[in-house]
Amino acid sequence: MKVSTASLWIAASVVFSPGCTPRAEPLAETAPPAPAPVRTVLDATAQQALTPEQVLTELKAGNQRFVDGNLTHRDYMAQAEATAAGGQFPKATILGCVDSRVPPEIIFDQGIGDVFVGRVAGNVEDVNLVGSMEFATKVAGSKVILILGHTACGAIKGAADGVELGNLTELLNDFDEPIARASGATGVEPSSSNQEFLDLAIKENVRQTIADILEQSAVISEMVANGELLLVGGVYDLATGRVDWLDG
Repeated sequence: MKVSTASLWIAASVVFSPGCTPRAEPLAETAPPAPAPVRTVLDATAQQALTPEQVLTELKAGNQRFVDGNLTHRDYMAQAEATAAGGQFPKATILGCVDSRVPPEIIFDQGIGDVFVGRVAGNVEDVNLVGSMEFATKVAGSKVILILGHTACGAIKGAADGVELGNLTELLNDFDEPIARASGATGVEPSSSNQEFLDLAIKENVRQTIADILEQSAVISEMVANGELLLVGGVYDLATGRVDWLDG
């Protein structure tokens, strides 16, 4: 196709005519450089210097980072190598539910070697878990035990509805007391379809686990009494990612 000289002249006059300023394209924003990944891990000196209150504050701050989408950039392989060579010195122990939507290390923004984690349906204790906590605290130096429940817990729902299935039946019997207290407080029969009842039963179950640990373990009870250890509870909200910390 031929383009006439007149057509080119008209086009040029439109683009470059006096009083017309060519439109400048906006400059693309340059993203700030990513921070260097964290490669270090807790050692014995750093762990011993921490107080239980400082550890709890860091867990709360880590959950806030998770909620804000501001997780710490870590070199996990470097941390794995460091803990393999130098040992582990976790600052906290978390007993949570097996629910796949509640991974403790992620929702508290912790790295390799930072926390001990035990998981069982309904975050309920038994002799094996209590013994593990005694090791984690008295022997390995952990400063906080966190019992972590979560909203819409299937174990509590199943217990409320009287589900029976193999060995699960015996496990669900462990929730009888918190379910009874939640039922009495709300004035309704246990039912997973009642949201007010279910939310309270989940909190009561966390409190029951804390009470049972203190009753079953003289080691942990003594450490709590001496101020060496905090034993606390919380409920993770599946919808918001936020942990609701319980006062007792």
